[in-house]
Formats: sequence, structure tokens, C-alpha cells
Amino acid sequence: MKKVLLVAALLAGVSAAQADDTLKKIKDSGAITMGVRESSGLSYTIGDGKYVGYHIDVCERVIADLRKQLGGKIDVKYQPVTSANRIPLTVNGTVDLECGSTTNNAARQKDVAFAVTTYVEEVRIAVKANSGITSINQLNGKTVATTTGTTSVQTLRKHERATGVDFKEVFGKDHADSFLLLDSGRADAFVMDGSILAKNIATSKAPADFKIVGEVLSVEPIAIMMRKDDPAFKKAVDDSIKAMMKSGELAKLYDKWFMQPIPPTNTKIGLPLSAATKDAWANPNDKPMEDYAKK
Repeated sequence: MKKVLLVAALLAGVSAAQADDTLKKIKDSGAITMGVRESSGLSYTIGDGKYVGYHIDVCERVIADLRKQLGGKIDVKYQPVTSANRIPLTVNGTVDLECGSTTNNAARQKDVAFAVTTYVEEVRIAVKANSGITSINQLNGKTVATTTGTTSVQTLRKHERATGVDFKEVFGKDHADSFLLLDSGRADAFVMDGSILAKNIATSKAPADFKIVGEVLSVEPIAIMMRKDDPAFKKAVDDSIKAMMKSGELAKLYDKWFMQPIPPTNTKIGLPLSAATKDAWANPNDKPMEDYAKK
């Protein structure tokens, strides 16, 4: 029994040492691994291994500050992640900075850490423009798409206006797949973060064929994700982001990705900066979604 306890203690010690040494790992290896998304509103690919978006730019500026802090070359490796595997790949050390579009909530904080909030999201519903659907109660008997590993449909079911609304769920493996379910008619609606819906509509072949409708289902803080129990690394990331907030750099990045034409189609997403996001920048914090719900 003593041997078992000793082995367990040793393993725990190794795990803790790995968890709280990200800066050393980056300095020693000369590389950092960025978790990126294929079709998120904040992080997406334009092909040939090229990833772009608001959160990609945020993370690249954080990495530039890490280079200054660590005093050496840091190569960036890109690791595509999905809604389903982004947390496990962060926990096991495959990903150092997850730069997608992850909601900071209390359940996830048990497994990972989040930087200060960089975007406050509103979960909405996308439909075909000619569907006639304008609110939650019109989803009764319909098929609703969402992405595996996200919380959007649970959020929809919990909404007070969804009481008595019975719909079928279908799941896309990523956001592009979920949007395809709507585009192809296999789903009547796609429930997801507003930025993701807007980006997929803006970069579709026929943006006018779709619209975002209905009530705001929830307000969620979105943040860069990293491993838990590494205060030095979290401080370095937070300090970099806070400096961007203070200098106005974050506002410039927001304008670049939400109010100006973006690749690959040079279409504007057209989502003005919300009051909630402005407040998060003015008062930097890493509070989970549950605290936002109390406001």
C-alpha cells in the first residue's frame, strides 16, 4: 500500500512539474503550439496550413511578447482542434495556447485555465432567410444543428421561451459541417455563437440566403485557453492581453476582423463591438459564464 501511495505521489509531482513549467518548456524547445480551429468565427483556415482570425492575431501578439520575455526564438506550431478535443489536447500538453472560440465556464475551469476575456459572445440562431422562422417557439417539430462538443443546444433547451418546444438535434463535426447541415436543408436552424454564425454566413456562396434570428440565448465570455496550475504562464499571457486592451490594439484587431473585409472572400462579417465586450476590456477578468449570467 505504501508503494502504491509513493508511486501516486511521484506521478502527481511529475504532473504538477509539467503543468507549471510551460514557459521553461517553450524556452527549452524554442517552440509553442497554438490550438487553432478550421471554421470558427475567431479562428479559421484559408487553406495551405494558413490560419487567420481575431484570436489568431491575439495569440500571435502574445507570442511576440513571450519572445521578448524569454529572450529567444520561438517557432509557432499549429495544432487543429475541434470542439470535442480542444480541452483534452490542452490538458495533456499537446496545445500550449488554445486560440479558438472557447467559452469560459465553471465546469471547464476544473480542467483548464483561461486568460482574461477577449470577446463576449451572444448565442443565436441561424436559419434560411425564406424559412419564416424568427423565434425559438417556431422551432417546434424542426431539426436543429449544432457542433459536437459545444453547449449551444443545451443552452437553447434551458431558455425559458423553449418550454414545450420539441425539436430534433443533429450534430456537425465542426462548425463548417454544422453550417452545411443548414445550407443543404438537413437542418432547419443552426444554433451557435453569433460570431461563428455570422462568419459562416459571410463566407458562404450566397450570404443573402441566410439570416440570424430570435432571442439571445446566452451571453458567454470567450477567452484563450491554457493548462491549469501554471500561474507564471497565465500571468505572461494575461499581461500581454491587458496591454493590448490598454493600448487600443485589441480594438484595432476587432475592427480588422469584424468590420472590414476578411479573407478568403473579402466579405465583411459586420458585427459591431458590443457593450459587453467593451466592458470586459475596460475591466479585465477571467470570470466564468455563470458570473455573466448574474448580471
